[in-house]
Amino acid sequence: MKLELLLLIQKISLYKQTFNIPNFLIGILEDLKNSSYKPYFVGGCVRDFLLNKEIKDFDIEVFGLNSLEELRTILEKHTKVIEVGKTFGVLKIEENGIECDFSIPRVEKKVGKTHKSFEVKLFSDLSIKKAAKRRDFTINAIYYDYFKNSFIDPFLGLKDLKKRKIRYIDKKSFVEDSLRVFRAIGFASRFNFKITKKTKHLLKDIVKSDELDNLSRERVFEELKKLFLKSKKPSIGLKLLDELKIFKISFFGKYRAINRLSKILENREFEEKRALVLFFTILLRGEKEDEVLEFLSKISCDKKFLSSINSLLKESLEDDYISLKKQSLRVVLEDLILIELAFKNKNLSSIIKKCEEFDILNRALKPHIMGVDLLELGFSPSCDFRNMLNFALDLQIRENISKEEIKSSILKNFVK
Repeated sequence: MKLELLLLIQKISLYKQTFNIPNFLIGILEDLKNSSYKPYFVGGCVRDFLLNKEIKDFDIEVFGLNSLEELRTILEKHTKVIEVGKTFGVLKIEENGIECDFSIPRVEKKVGKTHKSFEVKLFSDLSIKKAAKRRDFTINAIYYDYFKNSFIDPFLGLKDLKKRKIRYIDKKSFVEDSLRVFRAIGFASRFNFKITKKTKHLLKDIVKSDELDNLSRERVFEELKKLFLKSKKPSIGLKLLDELKIFKISFFGKYRAINRLSKILENREFEEKRALVLFFTILLRGEKEDEVLEFLSKISCDKKFLSSINSLLKESLEDDYISLKKQSLRVVLEDLILIELAFKNKNLSSIIKKCEEFDILNRALKPHIMGVDLLELGFSPSCDFRNMLNFALDLQIRENISKEEIKSSILKNFVK
């Protein structure tokens, strides 16, 4: 066998684990094979398998197809087809929470400024090496043949996985997609890999070209989200963001706090969006307001999400009952506590005890007096309910008195 082929094909027996493929996929693969097509697993699913990480989605590239309709016909025998990436030659299916993208080999050429501005040409007879050339990094260009139980590795991605390196494949195609700057940083952070010198030089060239300005907020946010939620040490990614000068704000003083928060949340059931609010709040704490607004404008247009960050940035924990009760009406106190724990700024045991005492750790202080109570006291809806409710809440916070005592005070102060 030629040396080139020896380098190209590497047997799965080199690895102790087995490529765990969902049962519903096996039937589809068999059907494709029986139709004389050649399906290969590729991309993140192969990489994650080799890194012993959980696989949540699968990419299958199918060679020998002449059109998406041929692919659709086979897929629809097994399940519903989702048309998400049709213009890129991709059909998606989903079963039991597992997403699978089936694609036809293609070549891409950038024809505009945005991340989606590519001219796509599908080729049924493209070689694996030529098909893989459009991919970003060698570790994402390893193919797995289910039927032969072997890897096909045209750009030595297995070697780079072993050496824990992130290396680009093709310079010309790489620089056409500026999102790859964030992807490189994300992979380095999530897997604790090193970006090769040549790859880093390309990343710097892309940053200097201002091509990142053409990326949508949604794309940038998704990459930062993966950096924070999938990295054990997000500081690796933050250091690279600083080194490449991606944002005007430097995150230098926040590395340890971000890592601590990641550790704190590691074994907790925490809503994803809420966790991201905490990460971004730590990143932006102490920064100038105009720089905070500029940064946030580049990552999201979700008003509720941005408001949550801005609210936490304005708050600081005080160890007294009145302040904590008032704060619980504005933010979730546990979020502030977790941020302080990440920064290791103060002893929080007394504050936590007070929050638990009034049951305001994860929810706002519950007012003793509501509109219905004012009606029961004989006030008509035309009265100034807002002032009365504010008066009642202020008494509850400051005096810590019972509901009946507050009712008496309302009658005393508002009945003429």
